[in-house]
Amino acid sequence: LEEEGAERMDDEEQERLLSYWQSVGRGHQVDVPRDMAEPIQQLTRNNNPQERQTIPFTLIQRKEKLGDLLYEKRQYGKAKWACIKMKEKQYEQSICLGFMKLMRYICEQNSSGLYLGITIPIVTIVHTNESQSAMTPAVTVAYYLPEVLQDEPPHPFDSDISIEEWPATIVYSRSFRGITNEDSIMREISVLAAILESPELCLQDTFIIAGYTNPAAANRHNEIWFLQRP
Repeated sequence: LEEEGAERMDDEEQERLLSYWQSVGRGHQVDVPRDMAEPIQQLTRNNNPQERQTIPFTLIQRKEKLGDLLYEKRQYGKAKWACIKMKEKQYEQSICLGFMKLMRYICEQNSSGLYLGITIPIVTIVHTNESQSAMTPAVTVAYYLPEVLQDEPPHPFDSDISIEEWPATIVYSRSFRGITNEDSIMREISVLAAILESPELCLQDTFIIAGYTNPAAANRHNEIWFLQRP
């Protein structure tokens, strides 16, 4: 009876979480299928802040003005990432659908059969036209593999997900809050470009959006990253 009761509570929790994420998905014009119920539950249960692994970096410089942090210059080391390329009509659709695929990979749908653990931030590579006046639809959503899996990353079952090794990179990072869409991203690119002393040292058409909170959060914590030219 205790086992039956526990299973019923487990099923009820899955349904409640799935229903919640389906309502969030509708806000982003994304359908959340029923087969996401178990990955959503796993991720929710393992979503303690203490258990999240932050992507390691070396802080090179902090630029402040009147006590406010304008940006940070950081060095990220060479590392392996699970990546998926998306090209939906809207940016929010691409990141939601891409993250759902990565969630399945993180939650046992991989060659190890294990839950891999959450790392933050989840990053999205975005591109603009040469004049930085508009974003292109193609984006790459990427998950940093935990340190213990860097040497031998589990193979994804989903053929759309690839494991890529990114080179060491210097980035200029600035925090911002709220939703991430084409308008907010273009605005943040303009703000950071105006603050940097030498924005021409960075790539002019490729940027990274780093997300530290899930898409359901009302006041998301994000960063815009400019990438220094190699």
